[in-house]
Amino acid sequence: MNFKIDHVTSHLSLITLVPPIEGFDEFIGAWLFRGDVSFLVDVGPASSSEALCDALDENSVGRLDFILLTHIHLDHAGGIGQVSKHFPESRIVCHPSAIPHLIDPKHLWEGTISALGKIGEAYGPVQPVPAHRMVSIEEFRSETIIPIPTPGHAGHHVGYLVGDILFSGEAGGVILPIENDHPYIRPATPPRLFFQIFLESIDRLIETDPLRVCCGHYGMYENGSDLLNTHRNQLLFWASTIAKIINTRTKTDPIQAALEILLDKDELLQGLFQMDDRTQKREMFFLKNSIRGFVEYIKRKPSTSAPLRGHKRLPAT
Repeated sequence: MNFKIDHVTSHLSLITLVPPIEGFDEFIGAWLFRGDVSFLVDVGPASSSEALCDALDENSVGRLDFILLTHIHLDHAGGIGQVSKHFPESRIVCHPSAIPHLIDPKHLWEGTISALGKIGEAYGPVQPVPAHRMVSIEEFRSETIIPIPTPGHAGHHVGYLVGDILFSGEAGGVILPIENDHPYIRPATPPRLFFQIFLESIDRLIETDPLRVCCGHYGMYENGSDLLNTHRNQLLFWASTIAKIINTRTKTDPIQAALEILLDKDELLQGLFQMDDRTQKREMFFLKNSIRGFVEYIKRKPSTSAPLRGHKRLPAT
């Protein structure tokens, strides 16, 4: 059984999905909300889609009004083809620029393999979704669910506010629980990073003043606004630290140099050393990728600016 269900409130459950990759045991989750409307937030990779459907069946979920996608990286949306077939009445809600990549996922799959290699292969290929199932957040209407465009982690990223609960995807970083300690928090800033847009997105989330934040990676946390502000300060610290390394113009690999300094100076990363070896290996991979996003952003010429809405960029991974 490659799933676990935690009922975190009377209406909300976290379904942990385990793809066939070492160190990914408690990393990927789909959120199930059951109330006046019933919906999922993200569906995980294709390789765990059968487990997700089994988990929903076990909990007598016979119908979903919506499947909300924060973004279409394969660890969040790779299983959408299979899950949408299991719930044929559900409308699939996402950013408008993501829709073509779900209708025809060829380039999404190729980009994932190029960026992630064996990890991408383990997520499994995306099955296409019929166009009539898709709803752009620009056309989506709900009295319960408020979509919040948050380009940053990806140009097509969206958060969702439901009452005092914010589903932040990866716009608020990767937050992992550490036993008897503050959570481990890591920026989710893969290439190609547009830092100012990332900050504007997290500011947009902070303005919602959420009581609780539900992360794509991983879990639910109280004091949502404080946590988002903490992560915003972390992003600024990373930007300053990595810029100083690059501006010294030494021959040192800036990614490795930044990794060593950040692991020493960033208190929010200290939980890494309490993780088991397999989980540390996973996090080291993504830490370097997040640092790479900053390095490439800082090295780009000032004339290289972001498309304001990120619509034309193929989703990064």
